[in-house]
Amino acid sequence: MTPSKIFPGATLRPDPFPQALRAAITASGLPLDRIRHRLELRGVSISVPTLSHWQSGRRRPERPESLRALAELEQLLSLPPLALRSLLGPPRPRGRKSSVPAQRRDRATTEGTYPT
Repeated sequence: MTPSKIFPGATLRPDPFPQALRAAITASGLPLDRIRHRLELRGVSISVPTLSHWQSGRRRPERPESLRALAELEQLLSLPPLALRSLLGPPRPRGRKSSVPAQRRDRATTEGTYPT
């Protein structure tokens, strides 16, 4: 069964960010715990599981503190600025999708009623 049949909307094209991060970490010869320690010396607190999730593609850095960690990681791994960050693309939508259009939802909160 293909990934698109297992997960609707899935593509066969791999995400370039985790691949590039994994390659850079491998090329550095540093284990993740040493990378975490060196980032900590630079004032960046990040866990080994987070680094592991980033390089496996299970998670991606999106929050401001994660993007700062990624910028320090690029320096630590001797990568050009934005080498990894440019592979992230736009942030993914967060939260639940509302079935009420934003304009109607905003009006409802100011008028004290909820549109039906």
